[in-house]
Amino acid sequence: MAEKINLAEELKKHFGFDKFKGNQEAIIQNVLDGNDTFVLMPTGGGKSLCYQLPSLLMEGTAIVISPLIALMKNQVDAMRNFSEEDGVAHFINSSLNKGAIDQVKSDILSGKTKLLYVAPESLTKDENVEFLRTVKISFYAVDEAHCISEWGHDFRPEYRRIRPIINEIGKAPLIALTATATPKVQHDIQKNLGMVDAKVFKSSFNRPNLYYEVRPKTNNVDKDIIKFIKANSGKSGIIYCLSRKKVEELAEILQANGINARAYHAGMDSATRTQNQDDFLMEKVDVIVATIAFGMGIDKPDVRFVIHYDIPKSLEGYYQETGRAGRDGGEGLCITFYTNKDLQKLEKFMQGKPVAEQEIGKQLLQETAAYAESSICRRKTLLHYFGEEYTEDNCGNCDNCLNPKKQIEAQDSLCAVIEAILALKENFKADYVIDVLLGKETTEVLAHKHEDLEVFGSGMDQEDKYWNAVIRQALIAGYLSKEVENYGILKVTEEGRNFLKNPKSFKITEDNDFDEESEEAPMRGGASCAVDPVLYSMLKDLRKKLSKKLGVPPYVIFQDPSLEAMATIYPVTLEELQNIPGVGAGKAKRYGEEFCVLIKKHCDENEIERPEDLRVRTVANKSKLKVSIIQSIDRKVALDDIAVAKGIEFPELLDEIEAIVYSGTKLNIDYFLNEIMDEDHMQDIYDYFRESSTDRLEDAIEELGDDYTEDEIRLVRIKFISEMAN
Repeated sequence: MAEKINLAEELKKHFGFDKFKGNQEAIIQNVLDGNDTFVLMPTGGGKSLCYQLPSLLMEGTAIVISPLIALMKNQVDAMRNFSEEDGVAHFINSSLNKGAIDQVKSDILSGKTKLLYVAPESLTKDENVEFLRTVKISFYAVDEAHCISEWGHDFRPEYRRIRPIINEIGKAPLIALTATATPKVQHDIQKNLGMVDAKVFKSSFNRPNLYYEVRPKTNNVDKDIIKFIKANSGKSGIIYCLSRKKVEELAEILQANGINARAYHAGMDSATRTQNQDDFLMEKVDVIVATIAFGMGIDKPDVRFVIHYDIPKSLEGYYQETGRAGRDGGEGLCITFYTNKDLQKLEKFMQGKPVAEQEIGKQLLQETAAYAESSICRRKTLLHYFGEEYTEDNCGNCDNCLNPKKQIEAQDSLCAVIEAILALKENFKADYVIDVLLGKETTEVLAHKHEDLEVFGSGMDQEDKYWNAVIRQALIAGYLSKEVENYGILKVTEEGRNFLKNPKSFKITEDNDFDEESEEAPMRGGASCAVDPVLYSMLKDLRKKLSKKLGVPPYVIFQDPSLEAMATIYPVTLEELQNIPGVGAGKAKRYGEEFCVLIKKHCDENEIERPEDLRVRTVANKSKLKVSIIQSIDRKVALDDIAVAKGIEFPELLDEIEAIVYSGTKLNIDYFLNEIMDEDHMQDIYDYFRESSTDRLEDAIEELGDDYTEDEIRLVRIKFISEMAN
């Protein structure tokens, strides 16, 4: 064998680091010795170095198979920074033209290129296979190797073809690397790559500096996020959403609230996408709102928070995405918003996929729900999922450990669960076992005749939520195990059987409650009284003065709920005024100036701190329905026809039109009124509103009498508000 290389010296020479992290040195030595190597290392552990350094020390070119174009570019740039020779690293993928590919090939053939990044799709192209057969290959590296497994969180069918292609190109040692893999996925990867005998290097998945918290997702989630970011202002953060539409909406809302945020998703044009990513890396932007496509291989060490707006589809995805926080070992806050409704949505998306895939997807979702709802240490749950035992009782850095719940004795309950699983011949999943315990006569239970079992109904004194908690915590304690390959069938372990013979204390904490009932009501104008009664009466006086001067009733200027909101939120600019219920751009421009001046003066004189963050600024969102109503009225479509076309009742249509004109948009419905109403009739109602001090419908109906229908009164009121107020 060749003389042993001093790896520490080479590390310093090529990368400028003084020492290796974790298992890096042993992994690199194993690659240099020509052995197959399997690396499980959490995000931020330094996986890339495990193939970058050996590629520089070995003869030939190393082929790195990687799933993302952005990731390749990132890594190639990084390698070129370490070396004086630009040709040292290259990538081949669909983004290169023919001339660029020829340049890459000539650098490889001249021996300059030590690292070649390829996407699996490019690797399978005949012309690339032909070319690579003529090249001396030092080794193959398969990055993000979890993409091979259907049980991983990012399955890519083309990854399944890597082994046959490697066999075609020519044999060389293989290193597979991933930041997340359950024992099941690990086995899958090794089997598929034909490297069952590889030496496995597994680092701990524990990231002690990351703080994990799950919050209930209420109607105020946008407000919560804005508050959180403002409390952490100037820090870098990533917010993950599942849909592109949500990404764009949320980025806009954050920008409207003075947060330096940008969107990132695969549907954007690539120039904007790359620009946003670079601005984030260069700290021109604080927050990126993204779909999961963002962040793979992005080496930004100081991301201080990762927020999940939507719960991810799997715990591997969650672990990988939260792992982008605090890679420098500093603070990393991982906040997730959870509601069970989101999981139901994700399950719906799976319909229509092959049954096996649906089953896998469902199981991964159940694991995520278990993590979110559980009130035991988040670290314990996560590490258990990745096949690692966490022995501390309290990690001191997750919401459940910082606010521990009271424990309850569940010895008898665990015995009941074990008895039920054994009575069911260890052949069913958790939800079925719970149905039997609760005595539910479901079609499946009746089909198996399990209603005749002695254990049927033995757990009726508790709810399914409680039994879920018992099963989850028994799995972590090692009394039960779950057969992953078999769609999550529950088995009783040796320890569990002993427990049934000699029961001992088994304490559990009940799951967190994420009931929909706890949702705060959205902020409504007018439901509450004004916070500042002095200001409220000053605003009413100003409105009265203006109403005299302009010759319009006071409510035409602003309605009471709008004044109440002003006396609560203290808007001092026209832009802020438009966030008040019932105040649109038109109204703000026409009447707003004097109100803003009054409010500002009142705040200054009384040293009032304005709760600016109290009201989240929404992006002017005229819902699709409102926009299309306005367009139809502009085209003079009869209102009853609009209601039919929109599939709504006529009074509902009037609700929508009223909302439009009350917030300051002018609508001309004369064409419709002239068709259906007598002119004198219309004038009577119009005069009533001009002289009345209120626009209340009940008062108008009472005053005008039976000669006028409610719809007629409402229609003329719309005309009046539109003409007088807007």
